[in-house]
Amino acid sequence: MKKTTIADVDSYIKQFPVPVQQLLQQLRNTIRKAAPNAEEIISYQMPAYKQDGMVAYFAAYANHIGFYPTASPIVYFQKEIALYKNSKGAVQFPLDQPLPLALVKKMVLFKLKENKAKAAVKSVAKKSIVKIKK
Repeated sequence: MKKTTIADVDSYIKQFPVPVQQLLQQLRNTIRKAAPNAEEIISYQMPAYKQDGMVAYFAAYANHIGFYPTASPIVYFQKEIALYKNSKGAVQFPLDQPLPLALVKKMVLFKLKENKAKAAVKSVAKKSIVKIKK
């Protein structure tokens, strides 16, 4: 089977039936509103958002939409996502239920804050290394 390369998020979304496209677009819009400065890319053949590191990915499947905010938001929001099938770095939103967009927004904002803090630590460490080299 030939592997198809997805060019952009619009192309990714357009490959699904209209009802799924609508859900994917809702998820996309929620992420973009929560993270307006994040770069929208295709990574691992799915839509992804990057700002000071990876923020989140999403993908559509036969019965659900997978939302991948990485491990730390999954742990932090464990009570809120308990209604959904979830794992170490993912949560599955069934296609026959409304998306929990407020929860997605909170998870994205959490991840942005975490990424910003990590970037600040890296910046300080990098400056310290430069001083040592001089």
